[in-house]
Amino acid sequence: MTTTTTTVKRRVLRGRVVSTKMKDTITVAVERYVEHPKYKKFIRRTKKFLVHDAGNTAKEGEIVDIRETRPMSRRKHFELVKTA
Repeated sequence: MTTTTTTVKRRVLRGRVVSTKMKDTITVAVERYVEHPKYKKFIRRTKKFLVHDAGNTAKEGEIVDIRETRPMSRRKHFELVKTA
């Protein structure tokens, strides 16, 4: 019997904390630049993620790194890695 270990490459994103009003959860806005397919102009796109923050350590306005993890609730599937 052989045992194999699989390593999962989790996404790491950087964003700004926009809300800390929930218990052990923060909202992080992640910006990215995408090129418009027709006009070739770069556009800023923002997406908000719910992030697990045990102990409510992050403050609003900070830049943080978040990592993908197992689903913790319906919308929360990222965890706080560190404050950048």
